[in-house]
Amino acid sequence: MDFKTLIEADELATLIGDPNLVVIDCRFKMADPAAGETTYAAEHIPGAVYAHLDRDLSGKPYTDKGRHPMLSPDAMNALFSRLGVNHDSQVVIYDDMRGAIASRLWWMLQYMGHERTAVLNGGYTAWQAANGPVTTGAESNPSTQFSGTPGAMPLITIDDVPSQSVLVDSRTAPRYRGDEEPLDPIAGHIPGAINHHFGLNFGEDGRFRSPAEMRQTFEALFDQTPTTEATFYCGSGVTACTNLLAVAHAGLGKAKLYGGSWSEWCRERL
Repeated sequence: MDFKTLIEADELATLIGDPNLVVIDCRFKMADPAAGETTYAAEHIPGAVYAHLDRDLSGKPYTDKGRHPMLSPDAMNALFSRLGVNHDSQVVIYDDMRGAIASRLWWMLQYMGHERTAVLNGGYTAWQAANGPVTTGAESNPSTQFSGTPGAMPLITIDDVPSQSVLVDSRTAPRYRGDEEPLDPIAGHIPGAINHHFGLNFGEDGRFRSPAEMRQTFEALFDQTPTTEATFYCGSGVTACTNLLAVAHAGLGKAKLYGGSWSEWCRERL
């Protein structure tokens, strides 16, 4: 079976040891950028390699000038090759933030055409609850020659933003309203944007709500606008990918990402 959006802990457990499986740990804390990698070294899913949000999943400005600029296609191919991904790999990504970081790498792989990519539903917490095996120390995979083509997921730039039919801010309601802004120099949201915090996609158990629930939520949010005309953003193009994953898992197809998000918009257009 191919997993292209989410995978459950018990499903992942049956794949451990499969030579085509690539597991990637993306645990990360904004307030302490070294914490995720330290936690990974102390304990992680067997075979998992580590990808750092700042160092691996962001790079030199290419499509945007946000806090976490999206990598160029060449840089993505190099990253996936270093992580050991080939075109036959089933990639499984996890974090401990309800997929907030893992979804960024899911989107990147999908963008470069690697559909067999899934996020662990419930993250590392779900793996622990299922009594999944763990190991310690840093691991690596043999390098590959991954060569994907960009564009399988739609990505827009700052100049495209004003023409979007539906623009969805994925941050918390207080940040959307401009009541607070802990990371960027100006508070507020892009004119015309509506709000759907990515955390609303989860139940109390930290797992994604059912596809039927999410489909109902996003159909109401889009208000008869086709999914292909809906665009998501957040602070820096990271947590918006969690909403894009939820949309895909709901069976609604591919919405667009504005990678620069509020961190770029508030600096460049205000």
